[in-house]
Amino acid sequence: MSSHEGATLLHAIATSERGSRRDGAFATWLLVRVATDLADEPEWPERAHRRRIQSLERRLTSLSLSPALRRALAAALTQLRDAKAESVAGALTPLVTAVRESVGAEAAEAVRRVVAGLRGR
Repeated sequence: MSSHEGATLLHAIATSERGSRRDGAFATWLLVRVATDLADEPEWPERAHRRRIQSLERRLTSLSLSPALRRALAAALTQLRDAKAESVAGALTPLVTAVRESVGAEAAEAVRRVVAGLRGR
């Protein structure tokens, strides 16, 4: 994730009032951060990969999220569990629509740019 996309998602967190919109922005930022780390370092040891995804899952369960975003995050996590570096973009693609509905257009555009950057590698 470039610093611009990360800053956009962090701005969405900072400017949102407490509740599902802020939690959704935070969940999106966490997931995108983990996904891009997995894409940047394709040779993660299996145990480290599994633990990172489990930690992310545990953190996301405590957040108040819209049903659409919760489903999109769960689907992305399922794909990331078995993902190789080249398939991370595919795991994040369905997230764009749910983020647009739950968090806002600016955050969705940041996720879309991350996906495009991952595909352009």
